[in-house]
Amino acid sequence: MFFTEMTDSRPQQQLTCLLLRKGPEQGGVVRRRQAGTMGTSVFLCLFVILLIGGAPVGCAGDSGSAGDAGSASNSTASTKKKPILLNNTADAEAFISGAEVVVVGFFQEPESSQASQFRLAADRIPEVPFGLSTSPEVLSHYGAAANTVTLFRMIDNDQRDLDLNNNDIDAEKMTRFVRMNELRLVTEYNPVTAIGVMQSSLELHLLLITDKMSPKHPERMRKYRAAAELFKGKVLFILIDINLKSNEHVLSFFKLKKSQLPALAVFHSPDEEQDVLTLDELSVELVQDFCNRFLQRLQKKQEGITYFCNCMKVSVKLLFSGNSSWGDRVMSSLGY
Repeated sequence: MFFTEMTDSRPQQQLTCLLLRKGPEQGGVVRRRQAGTMGTSVFLCLFVILLIGGAPVGCAGDSGSAGDAGSASNSTASTKKKPILLNNTADAEAFISGAEVVVVGFFQEPESSQASQFRLAADRIPEVPFGLSTSPEVLSHYGAAANTVTLFRMIDNDQRDLDLNNNDIDAEKMTRFVRMNELRLVTEYNPVTAIGVMQSSLELHLLLITDKMSPKHPERMRKYRAAAELFKGKVLFILIDINLKSNEHVLSFFKLKKSQLPALAVFHSPDEEQDVLTLDELSVELVQDFCNRFLQRLQKKQEGITYFCNCMKVSVKLLFSGNSSWGDRVMSSLGY
């Protein structure tokens, strides 16, 4: 769909593929430690292609995070000395559970060159809490190897690891690693957060497509964040700013015009099921109802698929009732 509207898309596709093949310290895929993975959807890959050449909002090295979408809960982090020393498991658990996104450096030597680069990275991202631990107890508790930086995020209960044993990893690459993976209660979509969004285990994405320059934007974001709290761990809430030229393709994908904004768009990555709702005013109740109706729709669809599969099983058993071995072969070939 998108390709028919793009010109000279091949270089962007090649760049996207290159990014996904690179190592984590270069902006590529990082290790994760969570059961279950999300199948990469065509829609999300196209998002990366479309936005990777856009304005580098929130790029590594910038002092800001995801703009309005960032959490105010991290704002106090810059007032504390960073990184915070985590001497035992209790300290580490309290630290990690205290913010939407935290970063912990696991080291053997607190004054090593890697730890020094880690401290520089912490200074570059004042709104994200950084912790440091050399405790064998803490490393063992989190299954972390020495000289590893781990990003913990609350929104999908995920962990991302960056191995520092590669000598080429410095503060700049650590900063890029954090910026790429700092998904929040509401994540502003841009070329940096694109990969983190694509790799999230949350398969249901809700997009608020709006104008950040509007005087109504702060109030909309307040309500949108309040709604996001209700679906934490179930739906990934994303902010799309229409002032980015690259986001015009998002409008065309959902068959929207700027005159119809703001709007909500919900997208289920495994089957690319979607729905759109244009808004006069945004409220927590409206977002909640929109999400619940879509979830019910997905449930009914799944129930229909389950019913069809059960019917297939019965039909095959009846058809091959005289030859159970053939029936088993057919069932196996159908994946039952």
